[in-house]
Amino acid sequence: MPKSRVRKKKVYSSSGASTSSTSGESYEPSPMWVPITAVALIVIGIGWLTLFYLSGMEFPVAAWGYWNLAVGFSCMVAALLVLSKWR
Repeated sequence: MPKSRVRKKKVYSSSGASTSSTSGESYEPSPMWVPITAVALIVIGIGWLTLFYLSGMEFPVAAWGYWNLAVGFSCMVAALLVLSKWR
């Protein structure tokens, strides 16, 4: 049976034009506030929902009723949006 040819991979050198200047993205690490803010928003969202359910739907804001669910889940969605900026 004939032997298949081995494909050669292209060799990339660093002497070419950098892709960061053309794409506009920087490859620097994220600032420390990104993960801290995301974790804080997740904890606030889960805490808000837990307090709402365990209090018999009286706390944190009784007048809002089921809108308390929207507040709790919005905090967690905001955390996902913040985490999308994390590198």
